[in-house]
Amino acid sequence: MEETNPTTPAAPPPAVERASERVTQTATKPREPKPLEMWHVILLDDSDHTYEYVMRMTQDLFSCDPQRAFELAKTVDTEGRVICTTVHKELAELKRDQIHAYGKDKLIASCKGSMSAVIEPAP
Repeated sequence: MEETNPTTPAAPPPAVERASERVTQTATKPREPKPLEMWHVILLDDSDHTYEYVMRMTQDLFSCDPQRAFELAKTVDTEGRVICTTVHKELAELKRDQIHAYGKDKLIASCKGSMSAVIEPAP
């Protein structure tokens, strides 16, 4: 049998850490989400598509009313390009791809396919 020395104090029990006692020195603040960068969807002019095609496409893809659709068609015809919408990058890429996939203008026999569009960062 082992002898214990009455003058030596017994070792304290191991410390038990409780979750409620764990406090971090730096409280974490909820991070503010960064604003999404905005991108322009720009329709480019060509001579293979009619105003009717451009108007129908912008109404279908961008939910434009007929007046806005006509303004977009006129601007792309006279200036060579027009900003159809300004949105976050993922949606801009989708809208550009939808323009590219819209199909040819059936009113022009020589039309070979959809119109062209690009996306550019908005200032």
